[in-house]
Amino acid sequence: MEAALLTIGDELLAGDVENTNATWLARQLSARGVAVRRIAVVPDVVEVIADHVRAYGDAFDAVVCTGGLGGTPDDLTMESVAAAFGRPLVVNEAAREDVERTLAAIAREYPDLDVNVERHASLPEGARPLLNPDGLSPGCVIENVYVLPGIPREMRAMFGLIAEEFAGDLRSRLLRTPLPESDVTPTLEAAREELPEVILGSYPSRGDDPNRVKITGETGAALDRAEAWLRERIEIED
Repeated sequence: MEAALLTIGDELLAGDVENTNATWLARQLSARGVAVRRIAVVPDVVEVIADHVRAYGDAFDAVVCTGGLGGTPDDLTMESVAAAFGRPLVVNEAAREDVERTLAAIAREYPDLDVNVERHASLPEGARPLLNPDGLSPGCVIENVYVLPGIPREMRAMFGLIAEEFAGDLRSRLLRTPLPESDVTPTLEAAREELPEVILGSYPSRGDDPNRVKITGETGAALDRAEAWLRERIEIED
């Protein structure tokens, strides 16, 4: 399974908010064997978001979007995803009921809260709603595109609802070496021809921590072969 991550928001591009969602999602998907092939940050512009959703939806098995859900003028993700599929936005009854329940539960704490329920509950026609376990705005699934909130705690809670829908064959193994990266590089270059069934990455560490070599492949046998080959040629810490 190959996936792309699309993180949405002017605040991400400006550096006002750190893009922790992309890192967290990439780790979650990779741990499930999914190959994350793209991570993009796009502004709150309908045409730009829609273009990326269309392109990534055609190129990959799944697209996970985060950010831009809610009732403010710059919350344009649902509108953009609907445009990408050529569908109208319609009020989803399950989403409406959930938004109303959430508002009722917090009414005493926020008595003056003015929320446009229909705006929050509007999803692309035919989309499967993802009710928000830890917030107000619902997400959705439309074909192979998953739309999640941008608030990290809400995004993580909602991802928990769909996590089992992501699975792939990739697995990885991390080796540690006391050698500097420059000493490891020739071996890794040779490995490209000798070990075509795996992907090797070199990740230097800071301070006294050993540097790391990551092996990624589709079978345990491929990882075993690559690890044995590397151990014969560079020093590995057990």
